[in-house]
Amino acid sequence: MQPVVSIIMGSTSDLPILKKTADFLEKMEVPFEMNALSAHRTPAEVEQFARTAQSRGLKVIIAAAGMAAALPGVIAAMTPLPVIGIPVNSTLEGRDALLSIVQMPPGISVATVGINAGMNAGVLAVQMLALSDPALAERFDGYRKGLVEKIVKANDELKEVKYKFKTN
Repeated sequence: MQPVVSIIMGSTSDLPILKKTADFLEKMEVPFEMNALSAHRTPAEVEQFARTAQSRGLKVIIAAAGMAAALPGVIAAMTPLPVIGIPVNSTLEGRDALLSIVQMPPGISVATVGINAGMNAGVLAVQMLALSDPALAERFDGYRKGLVEKIVKANDELKEVKYKFKTN
């Protein structure tokens, strides 16, 4: 089974955030790979990865980084594949990483999710892939219907919560 998504972390300390990404891709039955690469500490390896990603059959890259957070942008500069950036809260509450990832120059884009939002990066990757994969689109639709059911159930349960001045 060939991976179609690559999950890249600047350091294995980012793994708890990317576990949410991997768990979602696993649930959606999307083959993926995981690697630790640093734009600053392993620039040659990052370049090799980015320049060969498309020829290896990858379709989407998810890259997480904190602080200067160069990894998603550096990868995006060297591949035509869509790159999803996850800013990691390592300093300044993750705002430094968020601004670094989201403020890309014209022509080199990185789709950026919220700080530590590994789950949403997985969701966005699945949405991209589902455009050309009807079976994946069906699985994703089932996931979204489950979200609706979860909130409807929670709302019904709130009806049982009693307060003196609560009217519903």
